[in-house]
Amino acid sequence: MTTRIALLILTTVLAGCTVQKLAPVHDRAPAQTPPPVVAVTPSPPTPVEEKPAPTHMVKRGETLVGIALQYGLDYRELAAWNNIVNPNVLSVGQVLVVGAPASAKPPAGPVTTPLAIPGAPIEARPLANTPTAKVEPRGQKVPYTDRALAQLSAEAGAPVPPSPAPSTPTTPPGTTPAPSPSPAPSPAPAPDPDKSGTDREEMDWMWPVKGKVLSPFTEASKGMDIAGKKGAPVVAAATGRVVYSGTGLRGYGKLIIIKHNNTWLSAYAHNDNLLVKEQQDVRKGQKIAEMGSTDADQVKLHFEVRRVGKPVDPQKVLPAM
Repeated sequence: MTTRIALLILTTVLAGCTVQKLAPVHDRAPAQTPPPVVAVTPSPPTPVEEKPAPTHMVKRGETLVGIALQYGLDYRELAAWNNIVNPNVLSVGQVLVVGAPASAKPPAGPVTTPLAIPGAPIEARPLANTPTAKVEPRGQKVPYTDRALAQLSAEAGAPVPPSPAPSTPTTPPGTTPAPSPSPAPSPAPAPDPDKSGTDREEMDWMWPVKGKVLSPFTEASKGMDIAGKKGAPVVAAATGRVVYSGTGLRGYGKLIIIKHNNTWLSAYAHNDNLLVKEQQDVRKGQKIAEMGSTDADQVKLHFEVRRVGKPVDPQKVLPAM
C-alpha cells in the first residue's frame, strides 16, 4: 500500500515538470508576382479604296490658265501640284495632276501598353484620412468607421485625426445672412464670321453688265455674250477672289476669273481695262473691269459660270432681268 502511494506521487511530480513544445508557424502565403505586360494590338482599320488623283494630258494650244478654268481651279495651285515653275511653259503630252494630292497615312502597327513595370515594388498606400503611423494588424476584420479608426489609432499610440470642421459660415444672431455670390455668367461666344461653306451650292448672283444677250449659252461657247458700250462697267457677279487677271488665254482677250468657292467660278472676257489684281478679294457688284473688244469682233462681254469646272448656262443661275 505504501509503495503504491509513493508511485502515484512520483508520477504526478514528473507530469508537472513536462514542458510542451509548440509547433512552428510558417508563412505559407503565395509569393506575389508582378502583373504581366500586356501588348494591346488595335484591330486593323477597314481598308479604304483609294482613287487615283485625276489627271489631264496637255494638248496643243492649251495653257495652264485654260486647263485650270476647265477644272474650276486656280492656276497657281495647279502649278504647285505639278511643280511647274513657269506657268507659261507646258509640253504637249505632259500629264498634269488636276486634283489635290491624298493626305499622308497614319503610321500602322501594334501599340504596346504596359500595365506595370516588371519587378517594381508595389507601394502599399493607406486609406484616406488614416494616420501615417504603423498600425499593428489584428486578428479580426472590422468595418471602416470613424470609431473603429479611433480605436485602432489609440491602440497603436498614434494621434487621432481631428474631424473636419463644417465649412458653413456662422451668422451672428439678429443678422441676415448674406446671399452666396452667384457665379459670374460666362461671356457669350463671339459670333462666327460668315461661313458660307467652301462647297456651297447656293450663290447670290447678279448680272455682270446690263445689256442684250447676243449669243446664248452653248456647249461649244461655254458661256454667253452680252452686248454693251466700250468702257461700260463690268462688275463681279458674286463675292469671291480673283484667281486670274491677264491675257494668257487665247480667244478671251483681257480676262478676269473669280473663284467664289470650291464649287463655283465665273469668267469675264474681252475687257478693255482690268481693274483688279490676282488674289484680290472682291464683293458682289464691285467694278472689276471695263467692257471692250479684245480678241472679239465687237464690244461685248463673254461671261461664263462654271460648277466644279463644268460650264453652266449663266441664265439658269442669274436672276431674271
